[in-house]
Parts: sequence; C-alpha cells; structure tokens
Amino acid sequence: MCGCYPVAPPQRWLHLSPGQAAPLRYLIHSLFLPSGLLVQSLEYNQPADNYTVCQGDNATLSCYIDEQVTRVAWLNRSNILFAGNDKWSIDPRVRLLTNSPAEFSILVAQVDVWDEGLYTCSFQTQARPHTAQVYLIVHVPARITNISSAVTVNEGSDVNLLCVATGKPEPTVTWRQLRDGFTSEGEYLEITEINRQQAGEYECVTANGVSVADSKRVLITVNYPPTIKDVKDAYPTMGKPALLRCEAMAVPPAEFEWFKDDKQLFGGLEGLQIQNERTRSMLLIDNVTARHYGNYSCLASNKLGVSNASLRLIRPGSLENIAVTGMESPLFLGLLSSAFVTLLFKI
Repeated sequence: MCGCYPVAPPQRWLHLSPGQAAPLRYLIHSLFLPSGLLVQSLEYNQPADNYTVCQGDNATLSCYIDEQVTRVAWLNRSNILFAGNDKWSIDPRVRLLTNSPAEFSILVAQVDVWDEGLYTCSFQTQARPHTAQVYLIVHVPARITNISSAVTVNEGSDVNLLCVATGKPEPTVTWRQLRDGFTSEGEYLEITEINRQQAGEYECVTANGVSVADSKRVLITVNYPPTIKDVKDAYPTMGKPALLRCEAMAVPPAEFEWFKDDKQLFGGLEGLQIQNERTRSMLLIDNVTARHYGNYSCLASNKLGVSNASLRLIRPGSLENIAVTGMESPLFLGLLSSAFVTLLFKI
C-alpha cells in the first residue's frame, strides 16, 4: 500500500482530493481565441502548492469557483486538458468529474511519473482572468531492479555483490547477512578473503518510505577442503558387530574411502558395510573376527584437498588394549609422576 501525503495541504479554491483546496496565488493576462478559449500568461507572485501522490493512484484536480466565473479550464504545463465540458487531452486516463457553478474537477487515473509537473486552473470572471496552480509530485515505491546471482567461491577469495534499486524519492540500500545479522549500507557489498563462516544468504533491502520495503536474497557458497573431526577407536568383542565413524566438514561434501593397513576396503566384502552420508562415513562389521582387529584409516577428499585420520579396532583384553587403558588409569599416571620426580633428583 502506497503511503503518500500532501506536502503543503491546499486550503481553498484548488485541491487534489475531496475536501482539499488551494488558495488563489496568481494573476494572469489573458487572450481569447475566436472559440473563446482562454490562453494564459502568468505573473508569479508565490510558488505553487505541492501535492504528492503515489504511482498508480488516482489524482483528482478540483477548482472551486462561484457564479461569477464565465470560463474555466485545466492545463498541464502548456497543454490544455479540459476547457469547460470540452476535452482537449487525448489521454484516456483524463476525464471530467464535475463542471458546476461551484466546482470544476477532473481526474487523472493511474498516475505515473510523467504526470508529474505543474497543473493550472485558469478561469475568467467578469472583472478579470485568474489562475491557481498546484505542482503534482509522483512518488515511486523502491524496487530492486538488478541484483547479483548466487556466488560460489573458494575460501580466501574476494566477493563483490551488487544490488541496484530505483524509486522516488531516492531509496536506501542495505545488505544484511541473515545468519549473523551483519549489515552494510550501499549498493555494493565487498567481502575480502571470505571464510567459511561468512557463507550463507545475504539479503538486500531497499526502502524510501513510500511503500513497504523491497528485498531479495543472494546465496554465497564458500568451498573449502575437508577437515576430519575427532575420531575414536572401537573395542568390540569377537562375534559382535563393530562400528568405526569418520566425520568431515567440507564444501563440496567430501568423498570417503576406508583402508585397513594399506588395503582399501569395499562394502559387501568380508562382512563389511560402508555407509556414506553428507558429512560422515561409517564402517560397519557385522561379525568381528580376529582378522578385523588392527589399524584403519579414513580418507576424506574433495577437489580442494584431502584429509585422513587413523583409527584402531582393538580386541578387549589384548596387550594393546591393556596398554591403552592402563596409560589412562590414575594408578599409571601416579607411577609415571613418581618416576619423573625420581629421575629429576638423579639428574
């Protein structure tokens, strides 16, 4: 909905909407064509009143007169719109509303920017010709006319976004990152050496107070190589199932490969299953046997790089398991601390 208001509300004689009129401001010298049409030459003594409407609205131009008026006409700049009941304008949007001894009104439907300008009510009395004027201002809601397309870049690159808006009055343009709420004023948004945390949707908002704000969004995708998160060893019992999990953050999403020692593993062989999701891969063993215990590697890769991590499938009760769990026990840590102190005294 357009929210336009008159800049200087008219008072009497001339108005643009019911109940609003403008005072008589001008004197004119007039000539009369053979047809009796008034042709004006203005002597300005005060500026015309301003009246603001929104693009697409209707503007009613009313001139309040009395029985002393013998001729009356509405003009736009030097173009005659209506002279009495006679229509001179070829614009179908312009039509006569009222022609009575007290009022002479016309309507301009669906006002557009080219309708902006000076409108004159020129009328002749027995004493002399007169004129009253109003300047029609057409406001246009802010609209985004051009905006950058979705962007995909590698981490560390520079990004430039553009958002072009039009409107009257001149609209403001603001960029906003939806995730973090970061804002930047102006048509251009420049991001130097972008990182993965700055990826996401950016919204351009334009407004000029005429109507509701207009907005559009641009998605920035930041590519970066895989980074494998913490991985954990597993301690399954023989004859039971086992699971090794490998998670990796990457854009584009990483492709996963599994290895035992130097041998690549494939799902469906030797009781193994491999389940790959967007950010993780799982190696499942249906029935653990002695040959399954050992060292495993997870490899995550995309077009920007490779990352790998080592995992172990450890048999409970084995020397390796005892060594791992023993090193984590309070007793072992206490013995290690005492040995370290003794070593220092010997030194």
